[in-house]
Amino acid sequence: MFSGGRFGLVAIGLALTVALGACSSPGPANVAASGEVTATLRDPDPTPIASDPHPVLPVTLRGFDGNSVTVSDIDRIIAVDRFGTLAQTVYALGLGTHLIGRSTAAKLPAIINRPDVTPNGESMSVEAVLALHPTVLLTDSTTGTAAVFEQLRAAGVTLVFFDPARTLAGTGPQIQAVADALGVHDAGTALAARTTAEIQAAGAAITPHNPQPRIAFIYLRGTALTMLAGPGSGADALITGLRAEDAGTAAGLTEPFVTITSEALIAARPDILLVMTDGLDSIGGPSALYKLPGVAQTPAGRDKRIIDMSDAVLLCFGPNTGRVLSALSPAVYR
Repeated sequence: MFSGGRFGLVAIGLALTVALGACSSPGPANVAASGEVTATLRDPDPTPIASDPHPVLPVTLRGFDGNSVTVSDIDRIIAVDRFGTLAQTVYALGLGTHLIGRSTAAKLPAIINRPDVTPNGESMSVEAVLALHPTVLLTDSTTGTAAVFEQLRAAGVTLVFFDPARTLAGTGPQIQAVADALGVHDAGTALAARTTAEIQAAGAAITPHNPQPRIAFIYLRGTALTMLAGPGSGADALITGLRAEDAGTAAGLTEPFVTITSEALIAARPDILLVMTDGLDSIGGPSALYKLPGVAQTPAGRDKRIIDMSDAVLLCFGPNTGRVLSALSPAVYR
């Protein structure tokens, strides 16, 4: 268990090994003497459910934006969203060789060499997309402005929009939606079933605790950008899946992310801080995180309870979701 706080915790600095089944394949969680934990997946690339499945095309569907679109060619796929979910899903469907472009968030080793069409880490570059000559672009409303999407449509790019929300319950349906848009329905059914089973198994393996640990997800990108997650962030769904309490939601936040203030963080009273590894590195590591306003006054700050995980997988909510939960739970409940 933890070291101090609400849980009757034991001394920190334990060596922690994550021993999990072959289907999950997470690696160990590395525990530093001060109590920080890095939760890892031994292989962050999901196992493709098929090998280059043959698409049944054309497919006509209604995208999440309400527009009807016909996909007739998937030879050159660009997949762009703020979490890297769509690119991961394309790869896991067995269509990785067709993926020619991605977002900054899509950092899986298997696709990291694909061109990034979101050079600022947020909005798509029309020029970068058009330079790749895609036959279909999978995206959502968070990746560009209306003007960007209109420019791409005017240039003849086939745009398919998906739900930008990230939840555990929505993971399987979104996998199926991506598969159906690409004409590989059966591969999608198999991948959605596998992913859903892994999510359910990960949740069933967690013993409920009373009270639940309270976890705050903090988004970090240098000292100029520190945000606390709340309802609708995706982090809240992941934390709930860990049978824990989302600190931002419990503190009364109404937005997915708000700029951190000492008052807000102290009011949230997190027992654990959950962060992305690159974000933590961007501010100088755990010692710098403890110096952010309000952190030292929280149970997590006093007990030095930080869990970090790779940006490539933590909030993706794609085919790796069950494995992510299985890797995080021993770090939370040690």
